[in-house]
Amino acid sequence: MKLIQAIRVVVTGLVILIPLTVNSADAAPGKASTDNASLSSEEIAAISERIRQTVAKMRVDLKAARARLEAQKVQEEAERKREASAHQQAIKEAKQRQIQEVAQAQARHEAALRAEQAEQRQAVLAAQHVKEQQAARERAAVALMEARKSSGPKAFAEESQKEKAARALRDARKSAGPKAFAEEDL
Repeated sequence: MKLIQAIRVVVTGLVILIPLTVNSADAAPGKASTDNASLSSEEIAAISERIRQTVAKMRVDLKAARARLEAQKVQEEAERKREASAHQQAIKEAKQRQIQEVAQAQARHEAALRAEQAEQRQAVLAAQHVKEQQAARERAAVALMEARKSSGPKAFAEESQKEKAARALRDARKSAGPKAFAEEDL
């Protein structure tokens, strides 16, 4: 818009200045000012034709300037869109990386918790196994002491049953491990 106004001001100025410059160019030293005031119709027609040509040239230049300006605006808009798209893509990638890092950290944390729980379960099972072994030893010791205290043929008969039970218990431990005794306690 400013370019259009500037062109209009220039054209108006040229139109106003042309008669003055023609009059001053025609004026020679010693000529009367009345000669300057009268212009022939041919001169006026030539001046008008030059003005029309100048205006036409200015219009063509103005159209070209408008076209360049529009092309520049379109190019700048496309560049802004590309930059905005690249910026959005960078933000999206950063969010994806952040989500992935959080998921990995959470997975590591959960794996550590599972490992800790497994260790605790193993410790509890080992403690139970030790307690079961200790209880079995105590029962065997008590049974042995009772067998020694008792006297007579009846004691030996019970002793053999107790020994059989102890032997069966030892054999079961050897063959099945600590899991077999977990069911016995129930």
